[in-house]
Amino acid sequence: MAVRNIGIIMNGVTGRMGTNQHLVRSILAIRKQGGVALPDGDVIMPDPILVGRQESKLQALAAAHGVERWSTDLEACLADPYYEIYFDSQTTVRRAESVKQAIAAGKHIYCEKPTAVDLEGALELARFAAEAGVRNGVVQDKLFLPGLLKLKRLNDSGFFGRILSVRMEFGYWVFEGDWQQGQRPSWNYRKEDGGGIIVDMFAHWRYVLENLFGGVKAVSCLAATHIPKRLDEQGVPYECTADDAAYAIFELEGGIIVQANSSWAVRVDRDDLLTVTVDGTEGSAVAGLRGCKTQHRVNTPKPVWNPDIPNPFQFRDQWVEVPDNASYDNAFKVQWELFLKHVVIGTPFPWDLLEGAKGTQLADLSLQSWQERRWIDVPKLSL
Repeated sequence: MAVRNIGIIMNGVTGRMGTNQHLVRSILAIRKQGGVALPDGDVIMPDPILVGRQESKLQALAAAHGVERWSTDLEACLADPYYEIYFDSQTTVRRAESVKQAIAAGKHIYCEKPTAVDLEGALELARFAAEAGVRNGVVQDKLFLPGLLKLKRLNDSGFFGRILSVRMEFGYWVFEGDWQQGQRPSWNYRKEDGGGIIVDMFAHWRYVLENLFGGVKAVSCLAATHIPKRLDEQGVPYECTADDAAYAIFELEGGIIVQANSSWAVRVDRDDLLTVTVDGTEGSAVAGLRGCKTQHRVNTPKPVWNPDIPNPFQFRDQWVEVPDNASYDNAFKVQWELFLKHVVIGTPFPWDLLEGAKGTQLADLSLQSWQERRWIDVPKLSL
């Protein structure tokens, strides 16, 4: 057995998502398990260097997790041939320029989404990477969540028959920062810093819908800034300039209609922070992040609208849980392992920068729909 060490520049991992999901639960977890096994018995061993702008944060993060190397000099890291992969989880407004530098340096690219602040910037990255011939990928973690994998299993088996509609409910109450500290960074609520729930979440909805149900053909979206003022991490009040809730309808190929509510100003009365309900001619399903329950047509109750009597049905008792039938690893880690194999042995990895640009496209068009208060067609993208 041979071990193939592969150097990874990890830029922006001092942030919440970068630290928890990409560093600790993905790269360090892969190292702890002994690397990524290849079909010939060899092993890929990721070897990270932490990169960022604040020396104190990098030093503390590296010390806390036993990472040997860190740097505030991105250019020097990009110039080092040992590092073959560049990963970016910075804020959106900083991402595109750093990714372009990494492509120019010949690095393979793996990055968070949105890949750029607008479609033009996202397509520029995809074209630049294609011209440079570097392998590239975008994080699309929700495809590897157990609940959505179960939905895909149901769909692939034909359980739904003809899918009629999908309803997505996402969100939770993010505290304003006065009597309880907010659970999300303050930049999320400033448009000028790349914030907004449409920019943040619609990239996810694009790849979820297209991988599970079909291409997005058109969108109608209304958004709002429900909470106009918040307190930042230092307790200083600021004006919220970005949307904190969005209410969208998507038309998919095949006539499927999707309703998607996304909000950081909603209190949760559902099984999970994200629920996806699918209704089809043969059956229905409701999936959360991990669980999924179904109701087939033969088990569907027959309610009759009558507000004059108590409801005789216990509707939630009439659904059946989909069994795991598999062990599920962390979604981010699963995709990291796939990307590492893609770089080293060329196995397929369809979630590239062009796919990432599709998410930015949907966000841009949804913002346009909100501004113009009308339906917007979603054209197909190509390089």
